[in-house]
Amino acid sequence: MRVLAFEDRVNIEALLISGSITMDGLSFEQRWSSEDALHHIARVRPDVLLLDHYMPPMTGLQVLDALLNAVEEGTMDRPPAIVAMSSEPSCNEAMLARGADHGIVKPRVATLGIWP
Repeated sequence: MRVLAFEDRVNIEALLISGSITMDGLSFEQRWSSEDALHHIARVRPDVLLLDHYMPPMTGLQVLDALLNAVEEGTMDRPPAIVAMSSEPSCNEAMLARGADHGIVKPRVATLGIWP
């Protein structure tokens, strides 16, 4: 499973490990800014895309909008699972309304039922 996280402050891999997620079989990459987000999504082709909201230069919602627009245009494939993982629940709700599959406050991301 390929996992790509966009988060500028919290080490998501450490968060997953502390939540008892085994990293065996996971290819994990974290981007610490949203610069060139679509390039990195296309390069990694993640099975799980994790998006924080407050992440310069684009918000998670802006990354999601750009990604879904590219999918609609046929220039990118949609990741099977898109997770809104802001610490602010209203930001997750906005990403869910736009098309994210899951929304969860960041400290609880390891509790999602998507991990092997």
